[in-house]
Order: sequence, then structure tokens, then C-alpha cells
Amino acid sequence: MTDEPTRKRRILVRSGKSPFDVASVEQSLHRDVFATNAGNLIFSDAAHKLLSTPRTEVSSNGIRADPSAAERINEEYDVFVVPLANAFRPSFERPLKRMTQLIKKLRIPVVVLGVGAQADLKYNAARLKPMEPTVREFVTEVLNRSASVGVRGEFTEQYLNAMGFRDVEVIGCPSMFMNGETFTLEKRVEALTSESRISVNGSHSAVRSHGLDAIIRQAHARYPHLRFVGQNLLEAELLHWRETAHPTGAQTSMPTHPSHPMYQEGKVRLYVDPATWIRELRAFDFSFGSRIHGNIAALLAGVPSTVLCSDSRTLELCRYFAIPHRKISETPRNTDPAELYEAADFGDLVNGHKERFLRFTGFMEKNGLENAFTHGDGGAAFDARLAELSLPPAVRPWVDSDPESLRGRFSFMQSRLDELTQQNAALLSQLGARSRRVGFRGQGTDSATALPAVYRRARRVVGRPVKKLLRPDQ
Repeated sequence: MTDEPTRKRRILVRSGKSPFDVASVEQSLHRDVFATNAGNLIFSDAAHKLLSTPRTEVSSNGIRADPSAAERINEEYDVFVVPLANAFRPSFERPLKRMTQLIKKLRIPVVVLGVGAQADLKYNAARLKPMEPTVREFVTEVLNRSASVGVRGEFTEQYLNAMGFRDVEVIGCPSMFMNGETFTLEKRVEALTSESRISVNGSHSAVRSHGLDAIIRQAHARYPHLRFVGQNLLEAELLHWRETAHPTGAQTSMPTHPSHPMYQEGKVRLYVDPATWIRELRAFDFSFGSRIHGNIAALLAGVPSTVLCSDSRTLELCRYFAIPHRKISETPRNTDPAELYEAADFGDLVNGHKERFLRFTGFMEKNGLENAFTHGDGGAAFDARLAELSLPPAVRPWVDSDPESLRGRFSFMQSRLDELTQQNAALLSQLGARSRRVGFRGQGTDSATALPAVYRRARRVVGRPVKKLLRPDQ
């Protein structure tokens, strides 16, 4: 008689997609797999890798919290792991409330693997005061199901401590621990020259309001091999479809706008898979800009990086990990990347990494989670499986009419049109059936009143212009 094999622990992770979920560029944009910001995939992929041991099965739950799925999650999983970024901010309050409603219904442990509050560079939390009840309820429900809550840095720790929470641990972000306890980084060239390959990144607000546009413009003139790496969904839409429904996409100072010289020269990229992102950055000499995960991707690729911090969420992470940084408000608009490169010191980042890793994995163990480096193969199986995948290429500016580049776009648009046509037919069939049940004959009856749900939905879809039908964000 042999013993039954031990069942693997089933872990559900909040993430836009599994690292092994391969989708075309068009599908990725349509599904918004990175929840509007590709940087989210850097830390969610790292969480998947860290949690993958011989005794676990790790699955992705998607980004949107669905309280109605609680019973299924209770039955199918043993723990719910929630990697987060700047979730304590006013624009995220509604999703945070929805996530809290889901957690309230869960009977399994819930572990928050790094969450941050977003304020200004002076760590002024006044703007967060109105949403304090929402944050308090969320953290309370999490702590009812875990030993502690992991936060990204000093400001978020202070913010929660001020509310009376004590079971709070600063653990940084999972992304920096994608390769375990070792972190090697060195400058491969003594100084940057006009031939250096430089990657720059930046948010719309940093470009529009903090002078990053001037820094990019001058760097573009000085460095022929400069490349801008975007992260937002709307930037991806501009690169791939040359238009976006989001009004922010009209900002012409962004290199992702079709009128920008870097766009027209094909010097812009956006990645829908972290593995491709990190691999392509390995060819660069330096990275800088306001995007924290755009620069963490470069650090993971072994590329020296400097972050131009514009708020507390980037500043507290840079301080915790000792990532070279400057406050963007104190960075002159004529700053040359060569100056940033020369001033960057990576000693504390490298030398303090192991201690930070042990603190992170200690937090995991306290909350009942194993990690791939202490309890597994160091992520070797994860990396091997990832290497076997045929991931889509980077999203590039649409600046040519090459038939092969157009084929994927037109094929996707045709499939979307066919899909929506089928949906329209189904809705119209439901409309007809409903109208017969209520005796609707189209005379003397307000159809929107008689058929409130199905009629209005059918009107919205059937009345949508073909151009709208073809848009990937519908």
C-alpha cells in the first residue's frame, strides 16, 4: 500500500495574465492584459516565479475583482496572493472597494505582496484623507486573513501606521527579486557617447508637467540610438493603430504620438511580455526616466538606470532599494543622460540586495508562502518553460505599409467584426423573443420602457459605427 501523493497547494494570483499566456499584440491590447500599464506585468510575473515551487500550482485571477467569484475561489484555491502597486490613490478607490468586497467573502488566506500609497514628493497624504475609510476597510479585511500586510516603502508604512495598523512590513516590490538573492550590476562603459544605446521612459504627466519633454528632445538630438519605451495602453494603441479613444493620447510631446520625431523614426517600443522587454533591454548601455518599472526592467537586464521621481510611489521604492534617482522637480531641463550615468552609484543597491531578499522571503514564510529560491529550483523550471514560448514582438510605431505588418491588424479587425456581428444577431434575436413575450408590436409602446435591458444594449451595439466596431478597446 502506497501513500497518496501530497496535493499541490493551489495559489491564485491577481495579475493581468499568466506569464505563460501567449497572445498576439492585437489580442493583448484588446484584452488590456496589463491593466493599462505594462509595468504591472513586471511585478506580477515576478510573483508567479517566486511562488512557483514543486509543491504549488500558480494561476492568474485577472485584474478585475469579481465578488461573485468568491465561492468558486474558496473551493478551488488555498490562498489568494495580491501583488499591488499604487493602490492607495483616489482614482483606484472603486476597484479597491470591489476587491474588498471579494476578500470579505473569502475563507482562505489573502496575502498582499507589496502595496503603495500615492502622494507627492513631500509625502503629504492630505489628498488620501477622503478615501481613508476605504483603505482602512481593505487593510482590516486583509489582516483578518494574513499575519501582516506587505508595503512598498517608508511612506506607505507611515500612512498605515498613522491609521493604527501595526502589522505592516516594508518589503519593496516583487519585481526586484525576480532573480533571487543575487543582484549584479556594473557600468559596462566608462562614459556615455553619441554612439551609446540609451533607453528613456516617462509618464504623460512627467512629460507634460515636469519638463521631461525637454530632456527627451535634447537627448534625441544628441544620441542617435535613443529609444523611448512606453507602458500605457493608450500608448500601445497609438503605436499599433495610430489612434486612441483616450483624450490624453492627443499629447504631441509624447514620443508615442504619431507626430513625434521619435515615432516617425521608429525609435519607440512597448512590450506586452516582460520577458521580451527585459531581453531587448540587455543591448542598452543606460536607462532613465520617470517610470519605476521601466527602469526596474532595465536593472533586471543588467543595465544601469536612474529614476526621475515625480511622486511618493517611485521615491519610496528608489529609497528602499537604493536605486539611483533624482526628484524630477529638481532636475534641470537641459540634463544630459551622460550626467545621470556618471553620477549613478549602484553599490548600496547591489550590496544590500540579499538582506532585502531575506526580508521579503521572511514575510512570505510568515504568511505561509514558500518561494522558488529557498524551497525550489531557483526558478529554473519557470525560466525554461518561458524560454520555450514564442512571445509576440514589441509593439512598434505604425510607420510603414509592409503587407506582413498589416496582415495581423486586418485579420484581427475582421475577426472582431465577425464576433460583433454574431453578438448583434444574438441580441436582436433576444430582442425579438422578449418583444413577443411582452406583446410588443411597435405601435403605441415605448420600446425602451417595455424592453429596458436588452433593447438599450442592442441599440448601443447595433448603432455603433463600423469604425468603432473595429477599435480594439471596445
